[in-house]
Amino acid sequence: MNISLEGKSALVTGAGRGIGLAIVQKLATAGASVLLVDVDAGALEEAEKSLRGARVSTLAGDLTRSDFPQAAIDNLIRDFGSVDIIVNNAGYTWDSVIQKTTDEQFQAMLDIHAVVPFRILRAASSWIRETAKKENEAKQRVMRKVVNITSISGLDGNAGQAGYSSGKAAIVGLTKTVAKEWGRYNVTVNAVGFGLIDTRLIKPMEDAETNIEVGGRQVHVGMQAAVREQAARMIPLGRIGTPEDAANAVFFFCCPLSDYVTGEVLVCGGGVHF
Repeated sequence: MNISLEGKSALVTGAGRGIGLAIVQKLATAGASVLLVDVDAGALEEAEKSLRGARVSTLAGDLTRSDFPQAAIDNLIRDFGSVDIIVNNAGYTWDSVIQKTTDEQFQAMLDIHAVVPFRILRAASSWIRETAKKENEAKQRVMRKVVNITSISGLDGNAGQAGYSSGKAAIVGLTKTVAKEWGRYNVTVNAVGFGLIDTRLIKPMEDAETNIEVGGRQVHVGMQAAVREQAARMIPLGRIGTPEDAANAVFFFCCPLSDYVTGEVLVCGGGVHF
C-alpha cells in the first residue's frame, strides 16, 4: 500500500538521530515536508545531509526553554505553511533509584517528557483551532495528527526510573485529554509506548557514546551489557527493536489509516512488559 502524505507539514522533535530521524525519514519518504528540531546542531546538520532531496528544514535549540516551543511552531508555519503532524519525540533518560534522585533530576525528566509536549501543543492550538473552524465552515474535513512518545516504563513502571517513568506516564494523561479537546478540530491525538529500541539510550554502558550532554551537564545513559542481554532474551519477538520498527508504529498514527483512532496508546515493544 502506497500511503501519501503529500501536502502535509510535520514537526518532529528529537529529530537529529535515532528514532526521531527514522520518523523523519518515514514521513519525508511519504511526501511530507518536515521541520527537524533538536538540541544538537551538529546532529541536525548530519541528518539534513542524509535527507538530501527531501523537503526538510531544521531548528536547533533547547526545547525546555519556555519560548522555544512557540518558535518551533512558528518556524513550521513559516517554512511549510501549515501544522498537520506533530511528533513529540524528544527525550532522554537520567536514572537513579528514588533515594538518589535529586529534585533537579526529577524535574528534568518531567520537563522534557511532559512540559515540552504540553507547550508545543499549546503553541499550535491557536493555528489549529482557527484553521479547523474555517475548514468546517467550508464543509471540509482535513485530518491532522499528534503523536506523543511514551514508554513501557511510563505504563508499567521500572525500577531506577522514578523521574523518567513519571514523565512518560504524564504524557499519557496529556494525550487522552487533548484527544477529547481536539476531536472537534479533526485532530487525532495518540501515543506510542516504546520498549527496548536500539538507540544510544540503551547502548552498553561501556560505550563512550552513552555519555550525553544536556543543558550543559553530562548525563550517563545506557544499560549494563549483561542487563541488556537479559532484557533482550525476555522479548517475545526475540530481538531488540530498531529505530525503523519504532518509526513504523509512529507512522500509523501520522497517516490516514488512523483517521478514526484517537486517545489511544500503542505499545511498540516486541511483546515485552517489564
